[in-house]
Amino acid sequence: MRLLTVHSDFIEYEPKKKAIKAAEEIEKQLHHVDECLVVFSSIEKQDEVNFESIAEKAVKEIEDVAKQVGTTTIVLYPWVHLSDNPARPDVALHVLKLIESSLKKKAYAITRAPFGWYKAFNIKCKGHPLSELSRSIGEVSGHEGAIKVETIESEALKGEEETKHEFYIMDPDGTLTPVKDYRFKAEVKNLRKFVVYETEKKRASEMPPPHADLMRKLALVDYEPGSDAGNFRWYPKGWIVKHLLEQYVQDLTIEYGAMPIESPIMYSFTHPAIEKYMHRFPARQYIVKSGSDNFFLRFAACFGQFLISSDAQISYSQLPIKLFEMTHYSFRREQRGELAALRRLRTFTMPDMHTIAKDLPMAKQAFEEQFKLSVNCLQAFELDYESVFRAQKDFFEENKKWFAKMVKARNRPALIELFDKRYAYFICKFEFNIIDNQDKASALSTVQIDVENSERFDISFVDQQNQKQRPLLLHTSISGAIERIVYALLEKAYTEQRQGKIPMFPVWLSPTQVRLLPVSEEHLVHCQKIAKKLSKQNIRVDIDDRSERIGKKIRSAEQEWIPYIIVIGDKELASKTFPVRIRQENRQEVQMTEKALIQRICTETKGLPYIPLTLPLLLSKRPIFSSFQ
Repeated sequence: MRLLTVHSDFIEYEPKKKAIKAAEEIEKQLHHVDECLVVFSSIEKQDEVNFESIAEKAVKEIEDVAKQVGTTTIVLYPWVHLSDNPARPDVALHVLKLIESSLKKKAYAITRAPFGWYKAFNIKCKGHPLSELSRSIGEVSGHEGAIKVETIESEALKGEEETKHEFYIMDPDGTLTPVKDYRFKAEVKNLRKFVVYETEKKRASEMPPPHADLMRKLALVDYEPGSDAGNFRWYPKGWIVKHLLEQYVQDLTIEYGAMPIESPIMYSFTHPAIEKYMHRFPARQYIVKSGSDNFFLRFAACFGQFLISSDAQISYSQLPIKLFEMTHYSFRREQRGELAALRRLRTFTMPDMHTIAKDLPMAKQAFEEQFKLSVNCLQAFELDYESVFRAQKDFFEENKKWFAKMVKARNRPALIELFDKRYAYFICKFEFNIIDNQDKASALSTVQIDVENSERFDISFVDQQNQKQRPLLLHTSISGAIERIVYALLEKAYTEQRQGKIPMFPVWLSPTQVRLLPVSEEHLVHCQKIAKKLSKQNIRVDIDDRSERIGKKIRSAEQEWIPYIIVIGDKELASKTFPVRIRQENRQEVQMTEKALIQRICTETKGLPYIPLTLPLLLSKRPIFSSFQ
């Protein structure tokens, strides 16, 4: 950042003409300030990497000069010509506003000349030794691939703060009641917790959530000390769970008619459409520096899918069109105090679908279809969740019966949030939220109707009259982030433990579905034969061949939440049945034939994805990955 300070008897300036499209909206009038320190400034390209720090340093330099010349009146005057490598206009203006705000808090009288305008000005310099000074702040010698992180306050965030929000409960019969007047029944206690969470807006976590211990004890996933906070390592068993979830969601989405694509994980700040979008989406970005250019790591798949759609030739007869990507990965640099294991993290896997719809009736139909698809998706996870619909008030009033139809479909009350003016790109959306053991809510499934981005990204279709039209867009994740599903499953398991129940994953998600426990080494060969038969039926089976007592092997299998445990000894060799210890039935032992066991597991996992066991068959061959095991 370059500064030129001029201690002046006066400065007067008058905006004449916009110099750039991103110029501030102002009234053209003459401004005159007496006895002041005029600070001409130019924010530079390298300042984009760490602009908050640059702003802080600039404030200190300006304060230092102001104290030396004995004035508390400061004029901030953007003057791009001080640098031959200026920053993006949005960053430059943001830095100036940060400086302005900080100096005002320190009781300086601040005037800021408008940004992005050609201006006529007169200035009278006092001419003493300190009256003209220059400063160069925060020059950074970056290197290829250097990564920094910053936050640019979006228009959506600012708009949301200024928007009036109203909260209601809609019952399945369509009755709408303000939350303050609603009588919550015992069976909807989580809905009450959800309302409190939404209205009080307390996001930070004072204690680690319970699932953080479970995920490590089960050797699924753990914190990665070699990375940034909010980034995780997935162990082999966790990989199985995660990829089964990914496969399930992807299969459902493709079966629904979405076309899978892949897109880059980083995008340029200076792409015209993306630059505008960044100010409508409240996210914090990782910034990657490549040479003198800055890129951000994507926080959603919108950019890739919208840019593909922009280049596509689309006819009205082809609509709706659905594009899908399982992002590996998406990135949001959440505030450190809000990070909470898998509930809120910085790098995540997001199943992201976007629908191109001809008009509002088509968009509403797709919205309702995807609402039902999300319900079907979450059924396989056996989770309890709460619904919320968020909508612009006039849109809700015009479509109240349509919203009531979806609430009725779930047959349980839903939270309704209405906003008086649209602060983001969507006119309505729904979310399915789970409530965890800390009474925090986390969104899983969501669908939004977007009324802005087809214009912003130049997405169009040709109608029946061969005229170009702008479609509506839907942003959809039928499951939410994959990591968050694992969090939800573990939080549910912890709740069951507290209630005296036996926690477990759904059988199709269990890394090991059947564990065979040979009584001695003599029974190992027979266990291997059984394992081979079960594996051929798409059942994940392993063998605890360690030289441990049977009781300890059983306890070990129980601690891993194995759904079916079978001890194989002399008696089992001579018989055609096994004593199967069934976790789902309170660890009850049931005599079953091999055929009956296969039939039971295949029934439980019918229509759900399968991944073969990706760990060694014999437990003696496995390393211990987690110190919590």
